[in-house]
Amino acid sequence: MARFQTLLQALNQMRLLADVRRSQGDLKDIADLVDSFIETPQMEACLERVRQLPSVAALMDERYPPLQPDIETLQHLPETTLGGRYARLIQQQGYDPEFFRPRPVESEGEWLTQRVATTHDIHHVVSGFSTRREGESGVLAITASQIGFPAYVMLNSAATLASFRLEPQHHGELSQAISHGVSIGFRAQPLISARWEEGWERPLDDWRVELGIDNPADQASYGMDQ
Repeated sequence: MARFQTLLQALNQMRLLADVRRSQGDLKDIADLVDSFIETPQMEACLERVRQLPSVAALMDERYPPLQPDIETLQHLPETTLGGRYARLIQQQGYDPEFFRPRPVESEGEWLTQRVATTHDIHHVVSGFSTRREGESGVLAITASQIGFPAYVMLNSAATLASFRLEPQHHGELSQAISHGVSIGFRAQPLISARWEEGWERPLDDWRVELGIDNPADQASYGMDQ
């Protein structure tokens, strides 16, 4: 029965992955894929890695609240600060700062899923990756390499294969962005452990030094400044 359930989950995830590709990354489709992994062996393996990271495990144990940014307040901070840069990104991209899908956070898998989902765009800011396709894969690679977050592993695996088979002209840059993200992931502190809400006013450079991000992607072809 367990093997049959695992097969059904895998088939459903492949269907959801196809939906993501057809919609070209619609947020609802991505959220559906992310949620499909909450009660799975892949999430349990991810949680095992998280439990081995004291700083992340502490956040999870206390069910640190999901991010709820006040963009109107953050936009008044200098652009050199984390909060100022984050507000600028949200406004420039025309994002709804409250687009996050509401989720319960009673279980460890639910909490981790919501925390990853709500802080994703902050990871763009601190790592320097753009929100374009290659930049997105670079950011996903950080979390995938640091804790093995299931949906991000699957999305980047699928993106790599799709670019190789269908768009080989883009495969090189995508691979470079993913490699860059993996490099940051292995060299930096786990980004999921950061209490961003307690340091919006801190300079972005200070955050990068604290986290060990000494090779941000800002100036790369897939970077925030390009």
